[in-house]
Amino acid sequence: MRKAVIDLGTNTFNLLVAEVEDDRFQKILSTKIGVALGMGGILNNLISEDAFERGIQALREFKEVCENYDVLQITAIGTSALRDASNGQDFRQKVKELFDIQIEIIDGNKEAQLIYEGVKLTYDFQNPAMIMDIGGGSTEFIFADHNGIRYLTSLNIGVSRLFQDITTSDPLKKSDIAAIENWLEKKANGFFNGKNADILVGASGTFETFYELIHDTDFVSGFETITLSRKELIDCLYQIIRSTQDERDQNHRIIPIRKKMAPVAAVKTLWVLNKLDVKEIVISPFSLKEGALMYY
Repeated sequence: MRKAVIDLGTNTFNLLVAEVEDDRFQKILSTKIGVALGMGGILNNLISEDAFERGIQALREFKEVCENYDVLQITAIGTSALRDASNGQDFRQKVKELFDIQIEIIDGNKEAQLIYEGVKLTYDFQNPAMIMDIGGGSTEFIFADHNGIRYLTSLNIGVSRLFQDITTSDPLKKSDIAAIENWLEKKANGFFNGKNADILVGASGTFETFYELIHDTDFVSGFETITLSRKELIDCLYQIIRSTQDERDQNHRIIPIRKKMAPVAAVKTLWVLNKLDVKEIVISPFSLKEGALMYY
């Protein structure tokens, strides 16, 4: 059966089209649009007028793609920006009216569960690991082993929230880094206290960008994970932290919507690596949309 999943994220809308049979699928198309749904309103729990229109236009394009690929079922998942926005239901109703797409707005724990469902298609967790999915509105952490999930959480420490809540210099100063770390410490509310993970599994998205910056090559999209050493990733993160906006604008390995937010995302990732005392990083090409494809 030809199915599609649309992940309506705070920064990007992601579309996956696949042929699904029993508990297996074959990917036909995976694409994304930088919508910035949370820009200009997320701190006030609102989707701004401009962001609202960008979201509608992105879904118009995705609907056309689905029709061209003869998709029989579309599953649309709304996450942080939509679940927190006072006009999130207005957006949901407009999408239903225009495109006959029913958006399911999920809570943070369900989001974390679906991310795990996606990642476990590529990583067997014989070695326990902490999954991290860097979103624009929230960031999910799921610790799992061969028996399944041990604990999970969704924290409102997404890069769009962080970027809009803290004014920083270009490039970042030491005082900016300290302000970001203090913000993260406060928002995490003690979640990382007493926790460690030798292995961090980065769920697609931003982690794919880190890989591409390190190796200057496209991330190979398949069912295979890719491993980075702690040193490789940390060197990359410091390079991003020290970069200027102009340097990032000229770097084709950073997608447009991440060019402004990349330094705060790098500081956050480095903070998590140190908090958990991570030794090894595994990048999974799968996340929420693959998990939702199989879950639903």
